[in-house]
Amino acid sequence: MEIVKAKVFGFCFGVRRAVEMIETELDNNAPLCTLGAIVHNTHVVEALASKGAKLVQSLDEVPPGGAVAITAHGAGEEVYADIRGRGLRLIDTTCSIVRRAQQTAAALVNDGFFVVLYGEAEHPEVKGILSWTRGQGVATQTSKIDVPPGVKGIAVIAQTTKNPKLFAEFAQQITKEQIGKVPEIRIIDTTCPETGRRYQAARELAQQVDSLIVVGSRSSANTRKLTETCRETGIPTYHIESAAEIEEAWLAGVNRFGVTAGASTPDDVIAEVVLRLRTYEGERTTKEGTEIV
Repeated sequence: MEIVKAKVFGFCFGVRRAVEMIETELDNNAPLCTLGAIVHNTHVVEALASKGAKLVQSLDEVPPGGAVAITAHGAGEEVYADIRGRGLRLIDTTCSIVRRAQQTAAALVNDGFFVVLYGEAEHPEVKGILSWTRGQGVATQTSKIDVPPGVKGIAVIAQTTKNPKLFAEFAQQITKEQIGKVPEIRIIDTTCPETGRRYQAARELAQQVDSLIVVGSRSSANTRKLTETCRETGIPTYHIESAAEIEEAWLAGVNRFGVTAGASTPDDVIAEVVLRLRTYEGERTTKEGTEIV
């Protein structure tokens, strides 16, 4: 059996930057608190916790004068104000792509638009972006919306981890329903290109293999979407968080097994998955795309 890796998988630059920022802070000024999981991956959170990063859900849990990190998913402007008001030291690991979405939302509202954010309402990134609309926005995954009177128009943006194709379809449906009802409709694609690259690499991988494993936490939105993308190809796809979840029965009759991973999945966890597959099948050839590595 051959093990074939996707051409693009694992840590994106935003996640890698966030983790490296926390590790640097821990090396120089440990300990610190993270306001929520720094990224949606249990392995990363546990590894950072072992080095002194305490996971908290409220600023009330941060010691007076202590350090607190905003996660890669970002936060609302009221969180920044609260941190300043408490005199806490801030480590801001917000992904630059998420920051751009926040700034876009704020600028649109300042220009008189009502923001329609295509995303999961309970996701921390979405909550953060929506906060920057100051009540002039809504997070939804359906095209049925109530637009308040007196706005210049509506502006449609997206949660950064959303599939660009699905966002385009959503924007098209919103436009169809709202055209003629509002003065202006703007569509701004705030999806992350790194996410799109992973979706495309997964589709290409599916054409080369008999079965696929997607590695990443089930709490990770981008990993769940990556799994859905793989399953849409019709190839048997297994979503796992660690190598321990692999079942030998999955390998029966499989000549080529594909491996990909979400943008918040660390390199060592992926390596352990590949090692476990090799262990089950003995000596194998590992490929990345069509290039033997």
